[in-house]
Amino acid sequence: MIYLSGLSVALALALLPPSFTEALKDGECEVCVGFLERFYQTLQDNDIKFDSDSIEKALLKSCKEAKGKENRFCYYIGATSDAATKIINEVSKPMSYHVPVEKICEKLKKKDSQICELKYDKQVDLSSVDLKKLKVKDLKKILEEWGESCKGCVEKSDFIRKINELMPKYAPNAAKARTDL
Repeated sequence: MIYLSGLSVALALALLPPSFTEALKDGECEVCVGFLERFYQTLQDNDIKFDSDSIEKALLKSCKEAKGKENRFCYYIGATSDAATKIINEVSKPMSYHVPVEKICEKLKKKDSQICELKYDKQVDLSSVDLKKLKVKDLKKILEEWGESCKGCVEKSDFIRKINELMPKYAPNAAKARTDL
């Protein structure tokens, strides 16, 4: 009898789709895990009460300041004003019970697979990169990450000049390394 019930449990587990039995692979849900880990840390640092409502308010506030891929993640969970769906409670409720971030992202992946398809853009090493070899799109992205724009920039050389001008302010170590070359 015990053998038969053990066999039925094994059979049931074998028939489950792989997504129900596998944990996140290394590097999967990169944006979700990264954003929620930092968010969880800020909750602890700011002594925010760990209940669903407080976490939800703090999440909405963090998402207002998010940019790039993290803003897209916030959109997917419904923490932005223009989002069509709202699954914030899938984050706030488990987080109020101190569920690990990886488990929260696993659950979110089951709700919306796009969440785990988000990847951070590769960071450009400003200390060693030849700016002349980058595309204008990448140069614009560097300025955008710094919260700057280049009004009146028409040619690639204009963007490079603006980046070199602002580099000591936003990337002082890279600027110092470039002058040492």
